[in-house]
Amino acid sequence: MSSILIDNLSTDGELLECSIRASSDLERFVTDERFRTEYDVSIEDVPDGVLAIPVLAQVCPVAWANGADVYVDEVDATFARALEDVKASLCAMHDFLEGGTLYARRTIEVEPEHSGESGLLFTGGVDSTCSYVRHREESPTLISVRGWTITPDAADDGKWDALRARVSNFADDHGCETAFVESNMLSFLDHPMLLAHYKRYVDGGWYSSVGHGLGLLGLCAPMAYARGMADLYVAATHWDGIDLEWGSRPDIDDHVRWAGTQCHHDSYALTRQERLDVIADYIRSEDPDLQLQTCNDRMDGNCGECEKCYRTAVGLRLTGLEPSQHGYPFSDADYRDLRRSLERGDWVLGQDERHMWADIRDRARETEPASPAERTFFEWLENADVDALISTSGSPLTHRLLRAGARNAPASVYNTAYPAWKTAKAGLRLVRSDR
Repeated sequence: MSSILIDNLSTDGELLECSIRASSDLERFVTDERFRTEYDVSIEDVPDGVLAIPVLAQVCPVAWANGADVYVDEVDATFARALEDVKASLCAMHDFLEGGTLYARRTIEVEPEHSGESGLLFTGGVDSTCSYVRHREESPTLISVRGWTITPDAADDGKWDALRARVSNFADDHGCETAFVESNMLSFLDHPMLLAHYKRYVDGGWYSSVGHGLGLLGLCAPMAYARGMADLYVAATHWDGIDLEWGSRPDIDDHVRWAGTQCHHDSYALTRQERLDVIADYIRSEDPDLQLQTCNDRMDGNCGECEKCYRTAVGLRLTGLEPSQHGYPFSDADYRDLRRSLERGDWVLGQDERHMWADIRDRARETEPASPAERTFFEWLENADVDALISTSGSPLTHRLLRAGARNAPASVYNTAYPAWKTAKAGLRLVRSDR
């Protein structure tokens, strides 16, 4: 029977570790790494049933994709019930998910002490900054995670240092605390192999399309328990009316909960442009020097040349703000380069970008252009076939061939070839995050 076993759960101050054993048919999805997560608060007094949540939040979707069962010694009863609700939502969204059962020797019901604290997953992008503005009266703890878009590899140390510095500076300026979480939540699983098997079913990557709502929130459970957090917010990427197969939605995130903590999918009622409106109002009234960070290529500022930088800069223009004052090197001359890149299919884009550019087009119809170059771009966008622009972009053929080869290779062959596969496939580890 297909199964995943969580074993040897242990803590050492701020470090959580455990082993994962998979049945032979699932071995290709699990590496030899132990699962590890490090917090900046002691988790020694957190019950084992809550300590199990981070790893369960990562492996359960993998199990559900294969009709496998998951075994663990102890689990928080509230989270176990949450998993059933999340499983139902994910299985309803993705036809390829089969489901499975969680088995535990013990379930626990505990009542942690509440500190009145709330938390917000935060990068400084449009979505998480909007959520901060909406909940700033709570002074939420700003939580940043290393392990998804910033990997645990030493090569990403500079990116993590830049993110920590930027979030810490934001927190200092706005009277908030921070929490930093570091995990190998993707590399302990064979993420390239998950992509090889399931990319054909999803618009984004495995984690973005299936796992990241449950995964990122669950990763925070021991820290939230230790700090007494009653509420944990994750900013919406999409909005009401967009029915995309995405791993973080209200029907997933709002189900996630454990002893003492309820999670919330925030700002789903607002489009991305409306979230920029919220930020623009806040800038005008309280924080004129606010800087946003959304770049796909850098963590120490915005490159101003990737699709996401351009999209955010145009959105800021539509709110009446000057992008160059809020982190984006943008001028009228960039409209020509932006149009050219969209027409040539220079970026790998998906259905979420289609909705975001359509959102910009809707707002542009209501906005008087500030310059001839802006007018020309808005007129082009009004008549452009956004669906066609998105369809011309996609992952390179070599990546698709690598996925097919890995998907069809026997596990023994794949494991022998894994080092070369990992090097060739490194680009496919990258997944989008719009928070």
